[in-house]
Amino acid sequence: MRMSFGDARNPLVLVLDVGTSSLRAQIRDGQASAIPDLDIRVPHQVLRSSDGRATLDADQILTGVALAVDQILERAGSLTQQLGGVAVATLVSNALGVDSQGCPLTPVYTYADTRSRTDTEELRREVDGQDVHDRTGCLLHSSYLPSRFRWLNRTQPDLLSKVARWISIGEYLYWHFFRSYGVSHSVASWSGLLNRHTLNWDEEWISRLPIDVSQFSDLVDINQPLVGLVDPWARRWPSLAHLPWFPAVGDGAAANLGSGCSGPDRLAITIGTTAAVRTVLKGQVDSVPLGLWSYCLDRHRSLLGGATSDGGSVFDWIGKTLKLPDTTELEEALAGVEPATPGLAFLPFLSGERSPGWRDDARASFVGLTLATQPVEMLRAALEGVAYRLALIHELLRPHLSEDYQIHAGGAGLMASPVWLQILADVFGLPITAAAEQETTGRGLALLTLESLGTVDDINTMASDRGRSYDPDPRRHERYRATLTHHQHLYHLLIGQERGRP
Repeated sequence: MRMSFGDARNPLVLVLDVGTSSLRAQIRDGQASAIPDLDIRVPHQVLRSSDGRATLDADQILTGVALAVDQILERAGSLTQQLGGVAVATLVSNALGVDSQGCPLTPVYTYADTRSRTDTEELRREVDGQDVHDRTGCLLHSSYLPSRFRWLNRTQPDLLSKVARWISIGEYLYWHFFRSYGVSHSVASWSGLLNRHTLNWDEEWISRLPIDVSQFSDLVDINQPLVGLVDPWARRWPSLAHLPWFPAVGDGAAANLGSGCSGPDRLAITIGTTAAVRTVLKGQVDSVPLGLWSYCLDRHRSLLGGATSDGGSVFDWIGKTLKLPDTTELEEALAGVEPATPGLAFLPFLSGERSPGWRDDARASFVGLTLATQPVEMLRAALEGVAYRLALIHELLRPHLSEDYQIHAGGAGLMASPVWLQILADVFGLPITAAAEQETTGRGLALLTLESLGTVDDINTMASDRGRSYDPDPRRHERYRATLTHHQHLYHLLIGQERGRP
């Protein structure tokens, strides 16, 4: 929802969303609505290589955050006097090694960095994967920190020994702003090292790894803010100097709430760079279904679901690689392609696989290409491939949803393509409602902040605007069901047994 400056309701909230490919800063009002023109985006670059590297530069992100805050405060002018708090969401399953002064010794290792896949295999032979899954809500995979530390110990032991502290990118920002460390249960739960039952660092895991619990920050809940910016930030941003800055949360958790999905009666599909299907539950499930994860939203709420390492990245990569036309022309062409083009399939694992199969050694594949295959047909097959993976996650989630649940979709990667939304509805065989809100993470962050400030009693009552509803076509759904079976057959032939499934 957007309004004029004069319609904004207090308190205002500054939200910072540090994503995989960019940083977004927004100011939202006391209803979590976006305020026109108070929206800044600063891109940053993931450094990739053929061996599986996917890292970020911590100082590039810090510089981007500073630039975005400078610009948005300048645009806001006198409205900054109405700010009540600052909130941060970040990409999660990331790790940064720093020295005793907080200076980076390593790049930011992201969830998409698969160089530790060999070490993951070794851990699978050494530990009880089902027990790990139960304790932490996370499966054995290169996107989590246990195998990352084993990889560093094997390949760069001298570097590992120099690291005084392991932190996330959100903690790095707060160290600069407050000279204080603290990590939310939300962000910590994405590391694979938080015990979801005790909400403490998992001692059994840490005892098996070349690290010490003293190298991790104290755990805090998301409603425990820091106040009092240190110089030079206090002088640079006097309007923020004495506001509460709330601990960073996982971007997926914020996106879920921003999509209007705050309970088991709502299922959220979010497609940005990656893609995910999730629901929010009170407390923790007794047993996390194989193939899924369970993360913390806070001490009292959990996020159950699954995510793929590739979502909108598939659309972007194929569009650039095949030099496809602009969005409007491309959407028209996609709509004209026959659904589930016979014989053509794409396994969407450009960055390896997370849910539901958890094969970090998976690679993307086109199958069924001929001399007659057109680039737009390849793109449609790729979008269908992502939809199939999300449909598999959805089936695992069904038993934990309310009987009459609704599906809400959001994320910049998805909202740019109505054709993709229709593909999802047809593959799932269920109506899917698009979010009118383009930046669901920003809205969710604002809701959590307003809840923590005490100005909103129950975010479940904060209805979000709805966009268009996409109803499934029964004939296309039946066709996609058959093609999904073929898709899974190809998966097993080309990739092998799913590691997150029975």
